[in-house]
Amino acid sequence: VEKVEEQLAGLRIARRCEPSEEPSYLLDIHTSTAAQAGSSRFVAVSCSNESLRVYERETLQFLREYRGRPGLLSGVRFAHTCDSLVFSACSQGSVRCWDVRLASQEPVQVFTGYPSNVFISFDLSCSDLIVCAGTEKAEKDTFLVFWDARGVTDCASATKEPLGVYSESHNDDITKICFHPTEPNLVVSGSTDGLVNVFDINRDNEDDALISTCNSDSSVSSLGWAGEGYKQVYCTTHDEGFCWWDMAQLDTEDPITLLHVLDARESVCTENHGLHYLVGGLYHEKAGKLFLVGGTSTGNIHLISCSTDGLSLVGTLRGGHSATVRSFCWSPLDESLLTGGEDAQLLLWKPGAVERSLTKKASLKISSSVQKRVRVHNTSLKSRKK
Repeated sequence: VEKVEEQLAGLRIARRCEPSEEPSYLLDIHTSTAAQAGSSRFVAVSCSNESLRVYERETLQFLREYRGRPGLLSGVRFAHTCDSLVFSACSQGSVRCWDVRLASQEPVQVFTGYPSNVFISFDLSCSDLIVCAGTEKAEKDTFLVFWDARGVTDCASATKEPLGVYSESHNDDITKICFHPTEPNLVVSGSTDGLVNVFDINRDNEDDALISTCNSDSSVSSLGWAGEGYKQVYCTTHDEGFCWWDMAQLDTEDPITLLHVLDARESVCTENHGLHYLVGGLYHEKAGKLFLVGGTSTGNIHLISCSTDGLSLVGTLRGGHSATVRSFCWSPLDESLLTGGEDAQLLLWKPGAVERSLTKKASLKISSSVQKRVRVHNTSLKSRKK
């Protein structure tokens, strides 16, 4: 574990992408899985200007951009079994899928919801069989909507209707959805109502499907699976809290809560640099350890170790971003980290790397002007603190 912590703390900038003509906040990042070893992989980024950008993974060379017209794109995910298909949820009631090999702006598949649906979260099961999206609250209702994702590549521009919905388990905006990494029937959802729900979607109805309800006591901003066999669930909240539960304890007398930190900013000692926010978590399989990624408004990135005794700072990555980091993607294959922020920068960090930049350092000056021009969308939920 110590070696892994040293390695994380030793991450250095290997690449940074060229600034785009229309700078915007980078809200979510995902990488494709290489079809075969050594083959090129893609990075997709959802941006605050309602676009989705695709880059080459190793060089961060810009490849293409998709506009989500109409509506804000929320989240980005590559298919697990096909490294060229990328999905994003749209505020106009659909989830769209593009093939990054095609020059066309048209999605190869559109998963349509119901008329009142505004999707702000989504995920794709590890088998690529099911797409699930979460809605904003409309009147008194909030929904998890499910679709059959099979046959995406067979029918260009086809539209798919939902398989069904869950409507009883949350009573406010569903901010995050995360399928289990290896069990396609398990999915966890988080909401501004503070609840983190684990479902087994193979069950006949929503009541039976709801395996566990955990309360974070605050609005959920990110969540994921951790632990051996991924039997643990964790979340961060919009007021920088952290909760961690063990689903393996559900049928035992032991408490399922491993750790509940009300405010990580107060519990993590980061000397004079401070911790201003949490971005999310990453489970390091080799080390069998959960880490959190957080940072400062000036762009420093803190890597934080989680244990049942509490949170502790592992290291700080400096000199990359000049503003708040909004998204990251960890790659266990080469143990690298991609980060994106409010300075419109996409950075690739690798252990002991020496930066081979595509850009001149002068390009960093754009970051301050980006912040003046870019407006955060309400659906980021950052401002909706409980």
